[in-house]
Amino acid sequence: MRLDGKVALVTGGSAGIGAAVAERLAEAGARVVVHGRDDARTAAVADRVGGVPVLGDLAEPGAAAAIAADALGAHGQIDVLVANAGLGWSGPFAQMHADEIDRLVAVDLLAPLQLARCLLPSMVAQGSGHIALVGSIAGRTAVAGEAVYAATKAALDVFAESLRLELRGSGVSVSLTVLGVVDTGFFSARGRPYDRKRPRPLPATDVARALVDGIANDRAEIWIPGWLRVAPAVRALAPGLYRRLSARFGEQVASRTGEGR
Repeated sequence: MRLDGKVALVTGGSAGIGAAVAERLAEAGARVVVHGRDDARTAAVADRVGGVPVLGDLAEPGAAAAIAADALGAHGQIDVLVANAGLGWSGPFAQMHADEIDRLVAVDLLAPLQLARCLLPSMVAQGSGHIALVGSIAGRTAVAGEAVYAATKAALDVFAESLRLELRGSGVSVSLTVLGVVDTGFFSARGRPYDRKRPRPLPATDVARALVDGIANDRAEIWIPGWLRVAPAVRALAPGLYRRLSARFGEQVASRTGEGR
């Protein structure tokens, strides 16, 4: 897809990956609608990219539809949806409160689905568009202490594949970006900072470059970094070995973070 002159909505665009994606899209000539929850930060990014800010908490019922409507109202169309907004939560599943489960599922899974539902009809009607979903390696391999987050990303993975099949021949493409560790505030916000030496977190600008390039070239999947493909391959080809290694690694992580006590 040629991005020059297109209109893109980026959710979670007030910081981190979303802000970097908004900047990259603007550099490519797109008109950007920047979504966020914080008024000042969202406005600052929108000003920086010459875009339009829209506010809303995607965990609230009906918020996705309202944000989609506001975004459509800004320029009369949305050609690209980057469903980037996301939450994390780290700790034993049994200690997770019911409202924390609801909020995580609402933002990480239901919001992208509802946004796509609201914006797809106009994309299909015009015969072009792109839905860019932001996944995680957790959705392909599972992660101890992040069961709900991993479940939402696994569901998003299958949704992307199903929607891609459904939209064949419509002119609307779907991409899934499978992320590893990225240097943003995500890990602190989830309740436990990233404390491993390897792999080193990637800059958000690297993710934005790959994600926007994937949109421009209609790529179905973007892996960042590319070597992440190895883990799902091992899981598929040697599931027993994969589970033994994962269990050992998970015990080490739990011991180091105190979650095993």
